[in-house]
Amino acid sequence: MAPAAPPPPATPSPEHTGSALELLVHGVGGATPQEMLGDPRTVRVTGDTTAAVYRRTEDAHGEKHPERYGNEPVAEAYCWSGLTSGNGSRALWLLLLPFMVVNLAHWMRPTATGRTRAVRLYGVLVRLVALSLTVLLTAAACEVALDLLAWQCAGADACAERRSWLGFLSERQGGWWSQPGRRLALAALVPTALVGLLWYLSNRTWSAYESQRPLNGEDFDEDDPFGVAAAHGPDAPGPAADGSPRRAAPVRPALGRPGFWYGRRLVARLRAAHTAAGFLTVAAAVAGAAARHDRGAEGPVPRIIGAAVEGGIVLCALVVLWVVCRRGRSERTRDTRLDGALISCLPGSALALLALAVLYASWSRPDWQSSGALPGEATFRFLALGQGVLVVALAVVARGLYRRTPEPHTVLYGLGGPAVAMLACALGGVMTGGAAQRVADWLDGPGTPGMGREADIAGPPVLLSWQASVIPVLLLLLLVPVLVLVVRTARTARRLGPIVEAEYAPEEPDEGRTRRIARIRATAALTDSAPWIVGVVSAATLLLGAGAIAGSWYSDQVPGRAADGSGPLLESLADAAQSTGSWLIGFGFILFVAGGRRAYKDASARRTIGILWDVGTFWPRAAHPFAPPCYAERAVPDLASRMSAWTSTMPRGRLVISGHSQGSVLAASAVWQLPDATRRRVALLTYGSPLERLYGRWFPAYFGAGALLGLHRSVHCWRNLWRATDPIGGPVRIDADPDPGVDRGPLKDPLAYGRTTRLPLPEPILGHSDYQAAPAFADARADLLAELGPLVPRQTEARTQKGTSGRSSG
Repeated sequence: MAPAAPPPPATPSPEHTGSALELLVHGVGGATPQEMLGDPRTVRVTGDTTAAVYRRTEDAHGEKHPERYGNEPVAEAYCWSGLTSGNGSRALWLLLLPFMVVNLAHWMRPTATGRTRAVRLYGVLVRLVALSLTVLLTAAACEVALDLLAWQCAGADACAERRSWLGFLSERQGGWWSQPGRRLALAALVPTALVGLLWYLSNRTWSAYESQRPLNGEDFDEDDPFGVAAAHGPDAPGPAADGSPRRAAPVRPALGRPGFWYGRRLVARLRAAHTAAGFLTVAAAVAGAAARHDRGAEGPVPRIIGAAVEGGIVLCALVVLWVVCRRGRSERTRDTRLDGALISCLPGSALALLALAVLYASWSRPDWQSSGALPGEATFRFLALGQGVLVVALAVVARGLYRRTPEPHTVLYGLGGPAVAMLACALGGVMTGGAAQRVADWLDGPGTPGMGREADIAGPPVLLSWQASVIPVLLLLLLVPVLVLVVRTARTARRLGPIVEAEYAPEEPDEGRTRRIARIRATAALTDSAPWIVGVVSAATLLLGAGAIAGSWYSDQVPGRAADGSGPLLESLADAAQSTGSWLIGFGFILFVAGGRRAYKDASARRTIGILWDVGTFWPRAAHPFAPPCYAERAVPDLASRMSAWTSTMPRGRLVISGHSQGSVLAASAVWQLPDATRRRVALLTYGSPLERLYGRWFPAYFGAGALLGLHRSVHCWRNLWRATDPIGGPVRIDADPDPGVDRGPLKDPLAYGRTTRLPLPEPILGHSDYQAAPAFADARADLLAELGPLVPRQTEARTQKGTSGRSSG
């Protein structure tokens, strides 16, 4: 019998060569380095006090000792919460909320293919809506300071007597400031200071947040403007035989263009235009009142002076419109140039015209007396009408773009941008109307402005009272969709009950536990209903706003007076709507002020407000320069620079960038900014990610199905973890055949249904938090590291076999 053959040598288990790095990026609300790294001892590797990369103290030089970690990566934490929730002065950004919302509308454009003119028109319309909001805010400041205080209250003896600090402006005292033109000139300091403050904040925050130059300085090839030749990953189809790119090849997404996160030129141009528009609004209010008086009566001031000042204001306003409409964002190259003459001369010219208007109004006119309201009612009417027309035009353009390139997951069939723009106008109206209503009520004492009964002053423009009166109607209309959602959520929770119990079988059912898990899952699904709520609110706001404009124009009286003689029922309803709406709009304004004041003093409230900006200020300022600053213009270059620096110094290293919630959006944006060769060496791990659920649906041109497919092909490998109990995160749904297996979920939450020997206490329902504690997280990270490579077999002690195995990262 032949001797048995010796057993084959054991297959050596592979080992990784080179170090591995996991770059952690936190989500909304922020986290400390100690929380992210699970160690109280941390050290800053690079960065500053605003945003920096940290490591555990013992891992400070982990790359030099890879043998200490085996197959575990060295962990780094990128903390960017200082960009959004820092000192108390940032609580004042609440007052810039309408500007932030209209800026979001710019980025909600539907996906467009070959529609360059329509895309440009969409951008122009959004920028015009944004400009109208600046004019509206300045006009509201003029209404309070010039009309209610300087014109109405100081011109009415009863009102001025109750406000001793207005005594030197009173006509009864007959001082130098008692003439209406001089009172208006002095009061113009308030809106002028407001415009100057907005300019200062925009200029300062640009230097602090958005002045980081992008990592990659390469511009696009003129023959390949959309980057089709830069295929995103090894799975991307190559060029056709004739050299032309195939249709299936993914195009370079907008977020990967060199100039996407550096729009200095546009922001500077818009800042100059909006600052000039603010100064011109004040100048028109001051000069317009004086010119009307001079045209209506013979006086010491030649009429030609007023006509010249008004002509200069109109001419400068036309230049502002040209600047806003002329140029949008330039993303193919870094927008480093500045239009020096424009950004210096335009605000300066507007300020000079304002100074001329103040001098013109201050000219002595002994026979001029102020009575009633300051002429300017038409300003608010035309502003509201213009905003409505712009939003409707924006909806037409957006719908045309969507019909050309429909994406099934886009919210409201492409009308998300116009709907949000309408909400921005509504917010601006609530804030301006609320300020005017509260100041008028305060000045008028026991009277009701506009009602003519025991009223010392005429009150704010009639349109503002009509707009306030439609708020109760809007709230009543909203009760219907809210009740529908409540009923639907309850029915969904009941339907999910048996499914939950089946998932945790064979554990004995617990009715209370089942009901709670099902309710949380059903509530988390409400996020997917948000678009329709926004659509209903926007449509109702547009229709009710049109009714308010028509009612104020037709009656020229507040609703309570306009309904006189229409019958007891209508009269009482009109009075109730007017008083309730005035209270609600004033209450909303007080909430803004109180929220900002509390956040200024309370760190916890300041952090809560910071969460709002984490979501709302991810996008650059492309429509409104006075919006809160974009933290991503600092964070994305930071992450891209860190990844490029590490991969260049560790040629055989492996890198996993791991992002939670909003951090996953920053991680994806940073990966898009990397050079192609670096992207292929990076693995992406996202969890609780809104990439598709929120960003892909609301911003389809930048995070749509095509862009996410390109991201999948860009990186070496990608895993996305999600839970059914998470109201923010969800699957990314990569549209590819076969399924690439990016999504891993829904993860079990809670991990245990009832009490067990291993888990004797009830396990919490985690929802959007603590993804790293789930076993699936460690498994997904290990899978990514294994796929990254490079791998070589361990050498046997006898060194009898040589060779390599595993896949390459290239």
